[in-house]
Amino acid sequence: MKKTLSIIALSMIGFGLVSCKKEENKEAGTTQETLSADSIQYDRKAHVPEAPATDAAVTSNQPLTTAALSENNFDFGKIKKGDKVEHIYEITNTGTNPLVISEVKPGCGCTAPDFTKDPILPGKKGKITLHFDSSNFDGNVQKYADVFVNVEKSPIKLTFTADIQP
Repeated sequence: MKKTLSIIALSMIGFGLVSCKKEENKEAGTTQETLSADSIQYDRKAHVPEAPATDAAVTSNQPLTTAALSENNFDFGKIKKGDKVEHIYEITNTGTNPLVISEVKPGCGCTAPDFTKDPILPGKKGKITLHFDSSNFDGNVQKYADVFVNVEKSPIKLTFTADIQP
């Protein structure tokens, strides 16, 4: 019986079932991740490495520029549950190099983005549209999307709120 349990425990560890636990080193003021055998969880995707998060300006190899948004927050006000709404955020290239929107990452699956794919020339405008499906929500909600562009402080966070009525 002990041999069987040992084999099961070893196979669980071999399949990436040991989770990470963050521990703070109060003296050094740092956080360190360590493996914790007491928090074993099964994760089928554990063997598939995830690409590390990177700054879009660095990965796109585009020269930096500057940009201005018409707004970075929008309030839909009261909407009925199940309504699908959208809002267009306008972005202006205020710099001297082309503005490139490399990616728009919404905070959850209820929000879908569309955006200008072509480089936005200096002085010109582009659009970022966020589509929101309110089917799974009630009451006040606040959602966001991160816009990765070739500006110094990327990503830019766009937010919206809605009061979802039954």
